[in-house]
Amino acid sequence: VLTGQFSSLIESCVIVDCRYPYEYEGGHIKGAVNLPLEQDVEEFLLKKPIVPFDAAKRVIVIFHCEFSSERGPRMCRFVREKDRACNEYPRLHYPELYVLKGGYREFFPQYQAHCEPQDYRPMHHADFKEDLRRFRLKSR
Repeated sequence: VLTGQFSSLIESCVIVDCRYPYEYEGGHIKGAVNLPLEQDVEEFLLKKPIVPFDAAKRVIVIFHCEFSSERGPRMCRFVREKDRACNEYPRLHYPELYVLKGGYREFFPQYQAHCEPQDYRPMHHADFKEDLRRFRLKSR
């Protein structure tokens, strides 16, 4: 997807990085948007949905967090639920939602060229304990 291999099918790919800002700043997928809170995602994706110019092409959304085991999948479910609530079944703004398998933790070592900066900062980094505590309180 990142190399444009599927550009004949996909008009736009939105990569939603659900990690906390200090993780994102420590390294992220190029072009990813950092949306760690539900209200951020709702504002970005659902207030004014992204619509393809070419009806034959699709807009896909890929969510991830550090391991894609908690925050990314939870945000994906949140968007699906909100999308369903504001559309009449089976219509959706985003019929194709994905969760990046293995998260940034597995993506980074294999695809460093697609990351900026080319680094990886874990959620439990010793220098960011206070940030972690603060963001965990916000995201509840």
